[in-house]
Amino acid sequence: MIRLFVALALPAAIKAQLAMLAGGIPGAKWVPPENYHLTLRFIGEVEGWQAQEVDDALANIRARPFELSLRGVGIFEKGGRINTLWVGVEKTEQLGFLQTKVETALQRIGLQPERKRFAPHVTLARTERAAPEKLITFVQAHNLFRAPPVAVEHFTLYSSRLGKDAAVYVPEVEYELA
Repeated sequence: MIRLFVALALPAAIKAQLAMLAGGIPGAKWVPPENYHLTLRFIGEVEGWQAQEVDDALANIRARPFELSLRGVGIFEKGGRINTLWVGVEKTEQLGFLQTKVETALQRIGLQPERKRFAPHVTLARTERAAPEKLITFVQAHNLFRAPPVAVEHFTLYSSRLGKDAAVYVPEVEYELA
């Protein structure tokens, strides 16, 4: 079994800018900068033959390059507890188009539809053990965060292995946008 997801990689300069936000919240588990990405679709565990089908389906996607803008910070809650701190991604028609193409391609090969609505973001930290007031203060302090636009010229199929400190993400295949 191999654990897969489809994402947009971020350039080193943007990762460095995001890494400068990390810190100052006791109990937060900060994502290592090398793991910053924008998930288009989490796939989960699949057999080797299914991974080949995923690759074939993604290779047939046609979409144009576009620009991506990161702005603002926010939180996700689950069961009334804040569990994720993130940097927002401006929703654009092109980003939505690419994400829909990925979702449709994966459903066509028999994967179950994604249950969650697409909410583009880059995860900064897991925050189950952080004090909610510290997180709210952080969001208020960094709400005006902006990064320069990023040219998106490909999307990537990643494999993921869960490690003891952080997951290890390996880019398996890049699909060019043209």
